[in-house]
Amino acid sequence: MIVTVTANPSLDRTAGLGGPLVRGGVNRILSVGVQAGGKGVNVARVVAMGGGEALALLPARADDPLVAALGELAVPFRTVPVPGLARTNLTVAEPDGTTTKINEPGAAMTEADLTALGSLVLDAARSADWVALSGSLPPGVPEDWYAHMVRQLHAHGCRVAVDTSDAPLRALAARMPDAAPDLLKPNSEELAQLTGADAETLEATAAAGDLRPSVEAARALVGRGVGAVLATLGAAGALLVTGEGAWAATPPPVTPRSTVGAGDSALAGYLLATTSGGQPPDCLRQAVAYGSAAASLPGTTLPQPDQTDPNAVRVRAAA
Repeated sequence: MIVTVTANPSLDRTAGLGGPLVRGGVNRILSVGVQAGGKGVNVARVVAMGGGEALALLPARADDPLVAALGELAVPFRTVPVPGLARTNLTVAEPDGTTTKINEPGAAMTEADLTALGSLVLDAARSADWVALSGSLPPGVPEDWYAHMVRQLHAHGCRVAVDTSDAPLRALAARMPDAAPDLLKPNSEELAQLTGADAETLEATAAAGDLRPSVEAARALVGRGVGAVLATLGAAGALLVTGEGAWAATPPPVTPRSTVGAGDSALAGYLLATTSGGQPPDCLRQAVAYGSAAASLPGTTLPQPDQTDPNAVRVRAAA
């Protein structure tokens, strides 16, 4: 069982343009799609499509349109009721794969709401191999909530993955090693936030084929107690760094259509591989196969297993 937690879920509306986005001008939309979203919901959807057992947990009241949208998906979910409605996020997709996201802050949660969500998570963790804490936090939730949940979940003997950014990510880092997760999935910018490295340097060196700065940053996190760091580096591929070694993966050539959901798909692919007993290089290979497949699909479309090609991903030891 892979349990995902989305504290700040959303209805994701994707508008596909016929040409480049013109700032300040009139833009014609060719297609519109609406799906239940949020990073944890995306992870659960990919896990379920990949044949894994998934359970999505999130705050939402019974009459929220988000709940109706979730009901149309083949993903089990549980909710805790909150007063407000889930946010609506807008993604504008251009033909060349450029995506622009406009995200609402989300519905505020009270202390009682948060306590109920935490209880729901800990109850589900009793039968889980992994709990993935994903995405931003809505108003009213303390920045250190993920750190608090990591400690609680470890007390229940559950492995924990975290994929977040900005203040919640910095709060998690400030509480390491006590709150260090078993898996952390940063991108280059988030890896820089965690370690004090320069994000532009990490991105530029990775794009040029020099992964040493990114590997060193990931190793610093392992040294602070993180079990494994899965760092997604865009077109440069991804890194996996653990206490046993470091590996780099080069994705197959794809035509990018949308990066939305690529990181969530990579995390889902990795978790699926670990629950099947995969070794670190195999888990990295599957993560990159899922992430690159997502990038080749339009809008917020998430990949099916037959749309991935792990054999086309090259994995090598990293310095």
